Amino acid sequence: MNELIKVGMADLKVCKAPDGLTTLGLGSCVGICIWDAAAGVGGLAHIMLPDSTKIKNNSNIYKFADSAIDELIRELCEAGASRSRLKAKIAGGAQMFAFESQQAAMRVGLANVDAVREKLKKEGIPIVAEDTGGSHGRTIAFYPESGKLSIRAFDHPELII
Repeated sequence: MNELIKVGMADLKVCKAPDGLTTLGLGSCVGICIWDAAAGVGGLAHIMLPDSTKIKNNSNIYKFADSAIDELIRELCEAGASRSRLKAKIAGGAQMFAFESQQAAMRVGLANVDAVREKLKKEGIPIVAEDTGGSHGRTIAFYPESGKLSIRAFDHPELII
């Protein structure tokens, strides 16, 4: 029987098919799903901030796009994935609050999405689908066996990418 493994905020998990991964509360956070379909191995990181080098207390490597992606790739390869076959799907990065002056601190969602895109590009991992931005939170479920990413948001129809 397949299990749907919960991934918390500033957390990361890897699984093998037919299991899947889910995370709640992607507002400005980004869910990064990376998988190797041939190996049936996938992982999900729920990141909160773009860059671990800009924060003094950065002991939780899963919190940041740069360090979480490095760790996710490492754990996927350790679980049997081939780095050359890795693909990614991402979701989240919303701007949850609207203000007259859009100060940088209030654009965390956009900064997170940009950091994830840049890091995945640097690592040579293509983003094959994404649902980012907007002003609504998301809950996602990812299934490495099919590569299906289910995205649910209040007042929006379910989206499968």
